[in-house]
Amino acid sequence: MSEPKKTSLYNAHIRYGGKVVDYSGWALPVQYEGLTIEHEAVRENAGLFDVSHMGEVEIKGSQATDYLQYLLTNDVSTMKDYQIIYTFMCYPDGGVVDDLLVYKYNDNHYLLVINAANTDKDIQWMKEHIGNYDVEVIDISPNISEVALQGPKSEEILQQLTDKDLSKIPSFYFEEEVNIAGKKCLISRTGYTGEDGFEIYMKHEDAEYIWDKILETGKDMGIKPAGLGARDTLRFEANLPLYGNELSPEITPLEAGLGFFVKLNKPDFIGKDALKKQKEEGLKRKIVGFEMIEPGVPRHGYDVLAQGKVIGFVTTGYNSPTLKKNIGYAMVDIEYSELDTIIEIQIRKRTAKAKVVSRKFYNKSNKS
Repeated sequence: MSEPKKTSLYNAHIRYGGKVVDYSGWALPVQYEGLTIEHEAVRENAGLFDVSHMGEVEIKGSQATDYLQYLLTNDVSTMKDYQIIYTFMCYPDGGVVDDLLVYKYNDNHYLLVINAANTDKDIQWMKEHIGNYDVEVIDISPNISEVALQGPKSEEILQQLTDKDLSKIPSFYFEEEVNIAGKKCLISRTGYTGEDGFEIYMKHEDAEYIWDKILETGKDMGIKPAGLGARDTLRFEANLPLYGNELSPEITPLEAGLGFFVKLNKPDFIGKDALKKQKEEGLKRKIVGFEMIEPGVPRHGYDVLAQGKVIGFVTTGYNSPTLKKNIGYAMVDIEYSELDTIIEIQIRKRTAKAKVVSRKFYNKSNKS
């Protein structure tokens, strides 16, 4: 086994007491003070995450828009300059290569932000499908560090470090060449927690300085450095999928309940025929939310049963820090997907009853 790669913030994680683990080949903190403390800080105040492991790929060329229209499920042609959209890259059978964000500079220049574990696979897939399109696929991941500032006090904290009026940046838009604590950065307003927040992309040499500045500026407003543990519980409560759990080569966007990001009315794209057929024929299975009725914490991979037979599997499960309940998502046969259906979760050697509920476990009330 090779040593996990270190981000430019590795030393900062050690200084702040981070418990570092190997995540997708990267040495990253799973927590600092504790998952629940960090989770609550993001819900109530703010949390700062190192997301430098994410992949960044530039798409440049006179046919960049046409190429991305063919490669991705969402409709890139509707994007304005400096807008961001969420989308999928799919295999011809409708399974998911990756879920990603598309940042549009202009018709000839885009930035794709992809999942760390999939970076090499994604880039190979993009290059294999260039065909006759006049585009370049450029991996800029090795040159970029990224942090995510998330929580209702994010804007208030970051505003103290920049002369850019952050209130003018709408949700799912970005700005380049923004001065943050004296350093030039690209900043966007998306997030993976269900809260308002910003992503800050910078040079490696600026990362530790900006990390410290943000935490120092927000210390009286309850900011905490936050690890992978809180990142997962936060995204899960907010009904945001994780690749490898709710999305995979075996799980289509439609089965994941994310058909909004699949535009079947646009011209051809990879996976369109399979997804169109799946929609027309009706889903055989889908991902649902559930809440435990009997004691037990559901975990990824546990079997789901009904009337003594296996009808699916848990994709994500936790004791929710916000709701104080044991909840999860599960892929189940379609006939068991109705709200209030009673199912059972195989928790080690016993089964525990659960009820199908809405996947919207948490709703944010932020202003953006």
